[in-house]
Amino acid sequence: MKSERNFIMPKVELNLEDDELKELLLGDRDKAMQSIMTKILDEILKSEATEQIKAKAYERSDERTNSRHGYRVRQLTTRVGSLELHVPKLRHGNFSTQLFKRYQRSEQAFDLALMEMVIQGVSTRKVAEITKKLCGTTFSKSTVSALCNNLDDQVLDFNRRPLTQKYAFVYADAILFKVHRGHVVTSNSLLVAIGIDPSGRREVLGFDIGDSESKAAWMDFFSELKQRGLTNVDMFVSDAHCSLKDAITTQFQGSLWQRCQFHFSNDCTSILALKDRKEVANRLKDLFRRIVE
Repeated sequence: MKSERNFIMPKVELNLEDDELKELLLGDRDKAMQSIMTKILDEILKSEATEQIKAKAYERSDERTNSRHGYRVRQLTTRVGSLELHVPKLRHGNFSTQLFKRYQRSEQAFDLALMEMVIQGVSTRKVAEITKKLCGTTFSKSTVSALCNNLDDQVLDFNRRPLTQKYAFVYADAILFKVHRGHVVTSNSLLVAIGIDPSGRREVLGFDIGDSESKAAWMDFFSELKQRGLTNVDMFVSDAHCSLKDAITTQFQGSLWQRCQFHFSNDCTSILALKDRKEVANRLKDLFRRIVE
């Protein structure tokens, strides 16, 4: 069997009926494209079968290595809709094709796009509506939810991986967001830590969801990071939230703490008149830049 890298698409001859051409130019183009794509892909499958058997259908040939044994129907979801393809079956052994592997990569990319929409806050109902418009086929809300559930194991593995690097600096912050649980909307905090190693490379060390940005929540979060190997941090950078500062001091004795420039600038400009904020913010940026230089 040819490797996927050296795979050469078989030459296909396609004849369009007058009705199909008329439908493509003047009628329902989506329906016409589905019909044309089905024909093209069916012809590719037939050509692949011919290459593997080394003979056309009903052809007598000394080079023939196998014979056809009907076909099986397989649905393939594409950007032009769901196609019903006829996959050849061989009398001896299995028919192999690269066609579905190539489309599988596209389907995986599409699945990731669906997950990304949900992560960004698009409801599963809206995602289902979008896929209907994009692909001409509907993905149920339960299907979209099931796809996103596949992320759980990957997130857990990422959040439990050992931290073997030395991180000179660690940024810690919390992101507030609303969560729908049943018919109730609650406020939650996403606690995040980003480490910077001596070479300057940034890495998300971990994240966790807390009911609030309390000292207990930060203590549990930092305790988990220490168990995974985070130690000997030179400096923590964060806002001036008392609970966060107290948790850093308790869990990482000896590490320095610095207030985040972004939060410091926001606090400074928030007490100014609107007309003065931009000028002061720019001066603070220049000041911070000169300190670094």
